[in-house]
Amino acid sequence: MKIYWIPAQAPMRVLALVKHLGIEAELIRIDPVAGGLHTPEYKALNPNKKAPTLVDGDVTLFESAAIMAHLCIKAGSDLWPTENLTEQVEVLRWLTWNEGHWVGAVGPYYIEHIVKKTFNMGPPDRELLAKSGKNCVKYAKVLDAHLAGRDFVAANRLTIADFALASMARYWREAEMPFEDFANITRWLDGLEQIPAWKNPWPDEKAA
Repeated sequence: MKIYWIPAQAPMRVLALVKHLGIEAELIRIDPVAGGLHTPEYKALNPNKKAPTLVDGDVTLFESAAIMAHLCIKAGSDLWPTENLTEQVEVLRWLTWNEGHWVGAVGPYYIEHIVKKTFNMGPPDRELLAKSGKNCVKYAKVLDAHLAGRDFVAANRLTIADFALASMARYWREAEMPFEDFANITRWLDGLEQIPAWKNPWPDEKAA
């Protein structure tokens, strides 16, 4: 099994899962600055020219949620429920909510503060971030209300939905996401940091 990654939030959630489940895989770091995502060989695996990408025998997958589900099935882990279909639907709900709403809410903060710093792309666009606050607060209210009395997003236990929703939000302090008034979100994020593989997901201990 091979997993191609870059130091970014979507590959990070996959790498955390690999480490958490103790999966043996060849972890291949791609250099996006040097054009590694645009080589003919890589585009043949992932025509989106993004990461992560998984190659497992005859199976080639892109999209982190699909990769995480595949890894759980291979490892026999209920972080992606396969026995309880009601739980599976609940996890799927939050995975799709993440892509449909949460990414758009927290993404500008992550990109402006974390991605730009990681890849030396200049200072944050403060004007853009000022316009992003209303949307971020709108969906933070939804997640915070859902997490009241809960330690995890779905199924009353850790699932891949937690890794998906937390992958950008984990940087809320340094990215200046407006979560100070959302105690349930910050409690949930702090709780995930107690998981060793989530706290340090990177193969080379990179803290990006």
